[in-house]
Amino acid sequence: MPPAAYRSQEWFARERGRLFRRVWQFAGLKTMLGEHNAFITREVCGVPVVIQNFDGELRAFENLCLHRGAKLQWERAGRRPLLCRYHGWGYDKAGAPANIPLHDELYRFSTAERAGMCLRSFALRTVGNLVFINMNAEPIPFEQQFDAGFIASLESSSNAYDGEVITTTWTGRFNWKLAYENLRDANHPRFVHAQTLARSVDFICNVDEALVIDADAEPAPGAGRDLLRRFSWGGRDAPLRGVAPYAWRGMVERWGSDDAYYNWLAFPNLHIASGDGGHAFTIEHHVPLAPDRTAIEIYWMTAKKRRPYPYSSTVLLALMHGSKLVVGEDVRVMESVQAGLHDDAPQGNQGAFEASNRLIERWYMDLMENGGEF
Repeated sequence: MPPAAYRSQEWFARERGRLFRRVWQFAGLKTMLGEHNAFITREVCGVPVVIQNFDGELRAFENLCLHRGAKLQWERAGRRPLLCRYHGWGYDKAGAPANIPLHDELYRFSTAERAGMCLRSFALRTVGNLVFINMNAEPIPFEQQFDAGFIASLESSSNAYDGEVITTTWTGRFNWKLAYENLRDANHPRFVHAQTLARSVDFICNVDEALVIDADAEPAPGAGRDLLRRFSWGGRDAPLRGVAPYAWRGMVERWGSDDAYYNWLAFPNLHIASGDGGHAFTIEHHVPLAPDRTAIEIYWMTAKKRRPYPYSSTVLLALMHGSKLVVGEDVRVMESVQAGLHDDAPQGNQGAFEASNRLIERWYMDLMENGGEF
């Protein structure tokens, strides 16, 4: 795509409006929201968001008090009522201020004024242990973005997640789209990950002839909606050269039984993988911060424990350190690509095996330049 798609602030702002404020996006894990008043906070398209458990019901709101605009929840995750620390305003599950301390003495809002006060809410959908939100006032149907088979695979696999989770966030100096061009490229591991991932996984890179035809053909009128569902896929990806018999793997309820590397790509910016045949899972959420900066939010959890064991946190820490090696290799390459971009940089020459990239990029360019279709 043109260099401006990766470098321009104006393009980045248009991308937020035309893409990210319209699609369903990953927001967090249901396992982190299991108790009343448990919450997680996000920033989505520059908007602070809180997702909170109200007696078992999950709701998503703009994380700003209606009084003076202070954030209601400050931490990344926790458990407390939806209550502003500034002047004590408390909110109910509808987003209305249920309690305004000293209201009659100091504020004296009329009944009509009180009735009009409500936090801005966002549509929310759970799939197994995954939580998605949509920022649009009239969100597209979830099934318009993801097909039924993909949703079922996400639900089955994420229901296997254990409740003990380790998370971290790294910031990379690259445009978020480079991550997904990279993740759709099964040819790069043999070069980029030759000393790490490629030692245990035999990634298979094939040319899908039907996809090549679709990518090179002129799109039919009204094809945009059908295309969107094709941009996400997941499940068994590549065979493993055996799974190491670590003791902790006998302590968890393995998802599936194949010695395979599992991959799920949820358009536009979510990657989930199990690199050990369903014993543990990682989530990589690539959050756009600026044209040339991306937050990489990483979660690790094993499959559900058969029973607690004392070194489970050490296992998660070791898994996270493994991510630092592999993801770090990708980040170095993507930062190199980003650093080389300039206004007159040549556009890439993608081969036949990259037909999925070409198909997605054609749809994306139509969206950015013409408004596109959903």
